[in-house]
Amino acid sequence: MKKFIQISGAPAPIGPYSQAVLINNTLYVSGQIPLNPMTGNLEVENVEIAANRVLSNIKSLVEEAGMSLSNVVKCSIFLKSMDDFSIVNGVYGSYFSENPPARETVQVAKLPMDVPIEISCIAIAD
Repeated sequence: MKKFIQISGAPAPIGPYSQAVLINNTLYVSGQIPLNPMTGNLEVENVEIAANRVLSNIKSLVEEAGMSLSNVVKCSIFLKSMDDFSIVNGVYGSYFSENPPARETVQVAKLPMDVPIEISCIAIAD
């Protein structure tokens, strides 16, 4: 059975999609941008702040589904500039320090609301 995960701890979708969808034991988290769910403001002062906001939003969604970041098996990172790779990698590593998930990181021409980073992920319950 499909369950839609929507919480106040992650930004409301800016389009026709769900924050996350849980089906069986698998959670699919939509791409998260550095939007503060409490204020509705973007946190884009620098890419480190933006990456922390994105990963915090993901953490909130994963936890709402009854999982933790250790359940994340795959992430897709989209960057406005590959020049930010090492900074984002450092922030990412602070959230996934043990047995990090599989991932790819790509540079894209433009992201929603012209943000510098977007991350989506898949998590599987134990």
